[in-house]
Amino acid sequence: MPPGSVPLDRPAPFLFLRIMDLPAPLRQLPNQLTVARIAAVPVVCLFIGIGVGWLRWLALVIYVVAALTDWLDGYLARRMSLQSDLGKMLDPIADKLLVGALIVTLAWTRDFSGLDLVPAIAILFREIFISGLREFMGKRDISVPVTFLAKWKTTVQLVALFFVILAGLWVGVWPIAELLLWLAGILTVWTGWQYLAGVWPYFSAPTE
Repeated sequence: MPPGSVPLDRPAPFLFLRIMDLPAPLRQLPNQLTVARIAAVPVVCLFIGIGVGWLRWLALVIYVVAALTDWLDGYLARRMSLQSDLGKMLDPIADKLLVGALIVTLAWTRDFSGLDLVPAIAILFREIFISGLREFMGKRDISVPVTFLAKWKTTVQLVALFFVILAGLWVGVWPIAELLLWLAGILTVWTGWQYLAGVWPYFSAPTE
């Protein structure tokens, strides 16, 4: 080591971080639940894509647990006063990854067919568009808060996808799945229109 140089500690291996090595927000239980929901996405999609009956049941169980964390992480964050900027960022990302990846997977497995692709594509389009809209508004220091109806929209999406997965195991529930899917699509488009209408005046405002 050259004279006068300062030794640097080796960074801990990323894949083998200890709990205490994690950034403070990631040591919080609500954020860990959100990260777990993100980690569950490829597992659920893989099991559904394989198409074996028992794996689809397992995917359904994992999906239910992951969907419940959407409520649980927010509840614990408020109850334990552990709300953080990281959590506010990760939570909607986790929801969009879970819903979006499942829609693509279920379209690939042909659980969606014909006109059922209309609400599915509408949901994907809206989620991507609103994410871009939030980023655009964020550069202008304009917040786009989540509305009460938008929160219910996410719940309806998750419930609808539950029944779509279940319909691949029990055909008799497909009418319920289809009805909820269209309801989720309508709510998704409507809330997207509300967001767009709310920020429309800012499009012509000059940037600073």
